[in-house]
Amino acid sequence: MSINMPNTETALMDEEFMAAALEQARIAAAIDEVPIGAVVVQDGAIVSAGYNRREADADPSAHAEFSALTEAARRLGRWRLTGCTVYVTLEPCLMCAGLMQQARIDRCVYGADDPKGGALGTLYRVHEDKRLNHSFAVTAGVRAEECSALLSDFFADLRVQKKLYDKEAQAEEQAQVEARAHTEEQAQAGGSS
Repeated sequence: MSINMPNTETALMDEEFMAAALEQARIAAAIDEVPIGAVVVQDGAIVSAGYNRREADADPSAHAEFSALTEAARRLGRWRLTGCTVYVTLEPCLMCAGLMQQARIDRCVYGADDPKGGALGTLYRVHEDKRLNHSFAVTAGVRAEECSALLSDFFADLRVQKKLYDKEAQAEEQAQVEARAHTEEQAQAGGSS
């Protein structure tokens, strides 16, 4: 298994850079996107950042880490992102883990596990698949509770909004039914005079 346990210095850096990824996730939440954020780090400095924009961009590939990786490649002027670490608040999906493998990153650090789509340990192990030509280290669970809470709160709020919307829609539908009934009553009353 290649899920790393970092030393104290690395663990402190991981906490710091995950805080930056969480800030990106909060930006996503503020525009009603699923709150996932990512940063790409090289030599102790953030090279790029990204957050979920699938709804805003109508783009199925607009995941936080996908955006951060493509921006890092653009800024560094190369597609090979050796020497880079990706910090992301949710375990990457198969698409994003594949991109990390293709970009030749050194390491991925993520917060919350993704039991429905995680490709770096939960459902798949792309980072250590011997059939592929590149492997990379993974550190899981950095600020996991905070990352999970941000997602849980977002979806709880979404469910509340949906219930409110459903109640408003039911009330509007009831008002339309009553208005039609009233109109029909008036038409019948007018027709019998």
